[in-house]
Amino acid sequence: MHGPTPPLPLPTDKLRFAMPPMHESVVDERRHRKERLAGALRLFGRLGFEDGVSGHITARDPEFSDCFWVNPFGMPFRHVTVSDLVLANRDGQVVEGGHHVNQAAFTVHAQVHAARPDVVAVAHCHSVHGRALASLGDLLDPITQESCAFYEDHALYDAYTGVTVDAEEGRRIADTLGSHKALVLRNHGLLTVGDSVDAAAWWFVTMERSCQVQLAARAAGRPVLIEHRQAVATREQLGGDLVAWINYQPMWQDISRSEPELLG
Repeated sequence: MHGPTPPLPLPTDKLRFAMPPMHESVVDERRHRKERLAGALRLFGRLGFEDGVSGHITARDPEFSDCFWVNPFGMPFRHVTVSDLVLANRDGQVVEGGHHVNQAAFTVHAQVHAARPDVVAVAHCHSVHGRALASLGDLLDPITQESCAFYEDHALYDAYTGVTVDAEEGRRIADTLGSHKALVLRNHGLLTVGDSVDAAAWWFVTMERSCQVQLAARAAGRPVLIEHRQAVATREQLGGDLVAWINYQPMWQDISRSEPELLG
């Protein structure tokens, strides 16, 4: 007796797989970036990355490339909506919106955006494990698959000069970042960039978690490093902004479905 016929595999073109959207107009793209920015800020608040009024995510405007959308000064990340976002020019002057921006933080963001026209978004927060690693003046070691995404693709800004308020300091930070995706700011915290809000946000989340893993591993013993060739190969597989965008989508779906008011 023959058993039941097993079901046939579905054609792959019938299966869903999200990819970054294409926009038909600047208006649509602006709205998309603002939605993703508000969502990322709420996620950062949920994950505990907020520390007082420190921390920002900026998104370049798709039409006015030297203007950037940013969270309002003093507003909790968890409360930000699309309509709360502020548009500021490269000098930190508000050109749209009803709130101030944090001038010290914006100075760094504006200089990074100016030095990296390929970058759409910049994320910087004073997260706990990022600050802990930064206090050691260390980079991430290739000890996990996730940390290999940053292998030879992040840098250390090996100075601390207090709260950054001048453009020259911002330019030095941007110069140290160079073409990398991320930066450890010694005694300060982490900074990540991406060609989308989603990518920059994902790099920050996974970098913060990689800092946590590295600190825990060192406290427990001597971590075993992944050798150079394997670390490079893993970075080539996982270290691109498209992969970051894909990895971020479950987080976006979570925040946009559980807190749809952020779109208002």
